[in-house]
Amino acid sequence: MVLADLTAGAVEDAERRALSRPLADVEKAALARPAAKDARAALAPASRVKIIAEVKRASPSRGALAEIPDPAHQATLYEQGGASAISVLTEERRFGGSLADLEAVTDRVSVPVLRKDFIATPYQVFEARAAGADLALLIVAGLEQHVLTELFSLITELGMTPLVETHSADEIRIAADLGAPLIGVNARDLKTLELDRDLFGRIADLIPAGTTRIAESAVLAPSDVARYREAGADVVLIGEALVTGDPVATLRGFLEVG
Repeated sequence: MVLADLTAGAVEDAERRALSRPLADVEKAALARPAAKDARAALAPASRVKIIAEVKRASPSRGALAEIPDPAHQATLYEQGGASAISVLTEERRFGGSLADLEAVTDRVSVPVLRKDFIATPYQVFEARAAGADLALLIVAGLEQHVLTELFSLITELGMTPLVETHSADEIRIAADLGAPLIGVNARDLKTLELDRDLFGRIADLIPAGTTRIAESAVLAPSDVARYREAGADVVLIGEALVTGDPVATLRGFLEVG
């Protein structure tokens, strides 16, 4: 299973980092950071669609996408183009990211920043805050219920906003029971890497009123953003289309249709 392998690898890499930077040190650094930005407000439903723009070098489904030698510069272009938040993939093995990317971005932009990774331990949550993240991703399909609940609580206690990612109606119910302020529906099934472009439209209505609804994956053209918006998306998370072209012009084109 792809998701299980990705999560196991991310945890193994975190354990390796912990050998040189113990949990107590990471926790201290996290608590010393200035307060996280208010991602709930930045991504709150509005009259127009909002976009989370992603710094993404590669993916398991598509392979290498872009080198991105300066992720902070890439993020400033996203902000210039109108992104409401920035997502930084920090997974090393299949996505080519790092915590250094995250820290570089958080030091350069004024919008909230998401640590997107396969987070399964408290250590990774403290790492996210220590690097300046304002949001942290939790994938329902990759976590046992008690772990999901524990990490959700920790993210909230640290002042960050949890983005809870789902892939089914049952997972939306789990996210809703947590009280997740942001619920994402990923069209990419991370267990199989198959893409279901209609998934968001089928299950988005199950997301409780007052919760920000985020559509993830399967966005290559403005028409994809328009389709998600018509299906009820408040926010669309976009990666590949922004790293393979002109990010400012592409972002502005996406925002115009939403």
